[in-house]
Amino acid sequence: MHTGTQASAAAPYLAFAAFGLFWGTWGAALPALRSAAALDDAALGTALLFVGLGALPAMLLTGRAVDRWGARAGGAALVALAVAGVVVAATGRDLATLCLAMALVGATSGAADVAANALAGLREQRSGGRVVTVAHGVFSSCVVVGSLGTGALRAAGADVVLVFCVAGTAMAVLGLAVLRLGDGPQAAAPGARTTGDGVPRDQLGALRPALPFVVVGLVGALGLAVENAHQSWGAVFLADEVGAGPGLTALAPATFAAAAVATRFAAGLLTGVPAAALLGGGAATALAGTLVVAASGSVGTALAGLVLAAVGTAVLFPTLLSRAVRDVPAARRGRATSTVATTAYLGFLAGPVYVGLLSQATGLRGAMVGVAALVAVVGVLAPLTGRARRQERVPPVVRAGY
Repeated sequence: MHTGTQASAAAPYLAFAAFGLFWGTWGAALPALRSAAALDDAALGTALLFVGLGALPAMLLTGRAVDRWGARAGGAALVALAVAGVVVAATGRDLATLCLAMALVGATSGAADVAANALAGLREQRSGGRVVTVAHGVFSSCVVVGSLGTGALRAAGADVVLVFCVAGTAMAVLGLAVLRLGDGPQAAAPGARTTGDGVPRDQLGALRPALPFVVVGLVGALGLAVENAHQSWGAVFLADEVGAGPGLTALAPATFAAAAVATRFAAGLLTGVPAAALLGGGAATALAGTLVVAASGSVGTALAGLVLAAVGTAVLFPTLLSRAVRDVPAARRGRATSTVATTAYLGFLAGPVYVGLLSQATGLRGAMVGVAALVAVVGVLAPLTGRARRQERVPPVVRAGY
């Protein structure tokens, strides 16, 4: 394999590594962000809603940017996210300033999310392997690194601004590597007649309508709501419900991510397991784990529940996304990924907000039971989703050169 091809193949994994560092840092630092702004659970849930308000418009625009500029768009989004993390830590001192800073985090995070998934999806189309699932495994691996690093820095007395400066420096280096090493925009097949956006005219009829992608995204939204509810509130649960100290609370997002890592890498290897079995079994496992967390009375029991919840949720969204965009032409891969990811991201953002608001009414344990109810719905719907594809085959020219 040529060096240029190897570098291009590495770009999706570098992008997910930077993205994972951010969310690992975020999950472990969330109690400190809450304390710095002097918020209760309901107010924190409201502030987290602004992540979504910033993310959604950015995600809708990023797909087209990736189609036009390739990995350069992803690298720039990751560098911007690194800066946004420092901004939220330095300026979030009350509800108003935290909401504004979280909107910035949402915009940069949403852009990075779509770009990273689009890069992984294109690489999967070219290689035929489960690149999306493995890339999400890299993401979870780096969530572990970010979580444990944050815990170590906090236990050593570092404030939350320094924590995000350290994480942001590493993210910026990775983002610049993606910008330099990744593919450029995807051109149409040589000699093909194209529209203004570079898509061959004879392929336009084969492009899937938006509705199937939205349907897949809605099911993915439920899975991501559960995943991010645990990832964002796990540390708070350990602190508030079982009395864990700052060093131990960081174990919650780290444990969750570590279990997700192992599951995603295993799923990338076990290609013979039917997708419906992955989806149904994953939902059942996540349901059991969430109920264990809700009933836990010790750090060990809560972490065991988080392991089960992570194993279950880890396979849901990557499997759905991979099947949805598998045969989309490369020149439109960014927009197809954007449709699925933007719809699913609603759940990613709503999950922590859902927990915060429900916790205000029922307590954090009751909120975990509410998360279990979401998993049950996923268990019913996820195995019923097939590939979001038209019955017609994509013309052979789509795969030319891949």
